[in-house]
Amino acid sequence: MKKQLLPKQAAELLSILAVRFGQNMGRHKGIAWASVQQRLEARPEQLWSLQAMEATGGEPDVIGQNKQTGEYLFADCSAESPKGRRSICYDHEALESRKEIKPKDSAMGMAEDMGIAIMTEEEYRALQKLGSFDTKTSSWISTPAAIRELGGALFCDRRYNTVFLYHNGAESYYAARAFRGILAV
Repeated sequence: MKKQLLPKQAAELLSILAVRFGQNMGRHKGIAWASVQQRLEARPEQLWSLQAMEATGGEPDVIGQNKQTGEYLFADCSAESPKGRRSICYDHEALESRKEIKPKDSAMGMAEDMGIAIMTEEEYRALQKLGSFDTKTSSWISTPAAIRELGGALFCDRRYNTVFLYHNGAESYYAARAFRGILAV
């Protein structure tokens, strides 16, 4: 099944994204909304992914552009971790390992369903240079295979005006932890 928004939904989302873009020019200096919109309109499946980010509370916005490919980078820019993605463990393997009180989903599973990637530590730290995010919550980040193979997963937050990197069991989940996604368009 092709994941695509209806024309009215696409127009509404583009309007929301345009307003957010205009209100946060410091996140995307030197980028014109008209160029972003043109690229989005040519990629309806990515509009669908942005709608999924928006619907789960991510407040996606442009945070940069890949100079080699020309792709615009959208990231979850909500002040705290997206509410519609909280109380989830790290990945499907962790979800399946829980015998009791399972979370509703996993960060990796949700990201895949949404057509986005979970931020890496580098992407998370770059986002934090554009504002103060996760000052009361935390976000799972992409975890290196060597750590994951041992049962762990990584997450970050911002406290005391500093970005911290932590570890937890991949099967753990908390009401204040979600994940932040990134999408190249």
